[in-house]
Amino acid sequence: MDLLPFFKWCDNLAVSNAIRDSRYLFPIIESLHILALTVLLGSVVVCSLRMFGFGLKSMTVAEVAGALEAFRTVSLILILVTGFLLYSSEAVKCYENPPFWVKMKLLAAALVFQYTVVRWAVSPEREIGRPLASAVAILWIGLWVGVGVGGRAIGFY
Repeated sequence: MDLLPFFKWCDNLAVSNAIRDSRYLFPIIESLHILALTVLLGSVVVCSLRMFGFGLKSMTVAEVAGALEAFRTVSLILILVTGFLLYSSEAVKCYENPPFWVKMKLLAAALVFQYTVVRWAVSPEREIGRPLASAVAILWIGLWVGVGVGGRAIGFY
């Protein structure tokens, strides 16, 4: 399936033109995007450290994950909204940018992993062993770091 017509449509949205025509909108949106990714990654790291058995030992993994859920959810929403705005302002350019496609694949994998495997692993009804918890934590961090690195690489291609 060829997605180029969709990319061209996004590139011609009024909001896309407004972002392109503004000196300040793109850097403001990008700053919010990076800040939200930082908050998301911070909450993932804190929860993952607990899954490794480090820190916050007075709380269970499920309690740590639950306490950080709002941070992950709000930051993820902000990431997706600002990401779409950044993408739409240069959609056709993104279509021909290999790091963009890598980032999108990593983003899809991170979302699926977070809302399936991680949700299963941190469930209060489940007590998984340290090796499995550590593997989940490593992959969870790796996927989100990959999303960030993929996003940074977009500008260099």
